[in-house]
Amino acid sequence: MSGLAFKKVAFYFRTEVKAAKFWENKLARLLKKRFTKIQILASNAVPRQKKSAPELLIVLGGDGTILEAAQKFQRWNPRILGLNLGHVGFLASVRNPKNFVAGLFSVLRRKYRVVPHMMMRAVVERRGKRILSGYALNEIAVQNLSGVVDIEVYVDEHCVQKIHGSGVLVSTATGSTAYNLSAHGPIVMPDIKCFIITELMDHSLPTPSLVIKRDRTITVKIGGFRKSGRFLLQDTKEPVDVMLSTDTERALALRPGDRIIIKKSERLVRFLELEKNYFFKSLQEKFAFR
Repeated sequence: MSGLAFKKVAFYFRTEVKAAKFWENKLARLLKKRFTKIQILASNAVPRQKKSAPELLIVLGGDGTILEAAQKFQRWNPRILGLNLGHVGFLASVRNPKNFVAGLFSVLRRKYRVVPHMMMRAVVERRGKRILSGYALNEIAVQNLSGVVDIEVYVDEHCVQKIHGSGVLVSTATGSTAYNLSAHGPIVMPDIKCFIITELMDHSLPTPSLVIKRDRTITVKIGGFRKSGRFLLQDTKEPVDVMLSTDTERALALRPGDRIIIKKSERLVRFLELEKNYFFKSLQEKFAFR
């Protein structure tokens, strides 16, 4: 069939989810039968080289699975078609399984809109040395797991928040409907490129979230906190009281004096949108907006 949008396609899903495996088998069979020129790559295989990367990544699952896929494949920047097998599915392109086949065929016939989503890059400095860098599509969280921590938040060189509480959250517009929403932060349309700074359980006078332009630099400075030694990081077994986390990818035990520098990443995640006002329809389903 001529005029196909993509030549290389891959599936990503969590193997323990039976519905995802069912849909992978069904859609792969349809692709092989109807679109014979498409190369179907190995499922869940993160490529090491551009030549083995998919142009279209079909993700079967909820928002957590889609977020995980976006993180793992960000280097190769495929277009992502999310087929929702979770709840509402803010990141999904198709919410209802009965529309999966029609949605996939629409994409292969170029009937879609690409919606670029901003990512953030975080660099952690300790005593003047860089000890970690990572990317986030949803949020970068700093939080004390069992107490309070003193934090100063700067936009460029200006201090905008002093927090004595559980922590602080820096989100993108994409992440505004995730942890940020649970922390009573604002909902922002996902194609708006910005930062959202939201405090977590401040023991001082609460301050509202701040929406910051994408070209600014945010610096989070870690102050004092009480060490309890109650928790260990799973990977390193290092004791952790105040933790940095970036989406589902990274966790780091923080120390007093650490600085987290957050900027807009040069990388974008490209989601496919098949129906107009999809985001607002998702809000209607989630919150019964009228």
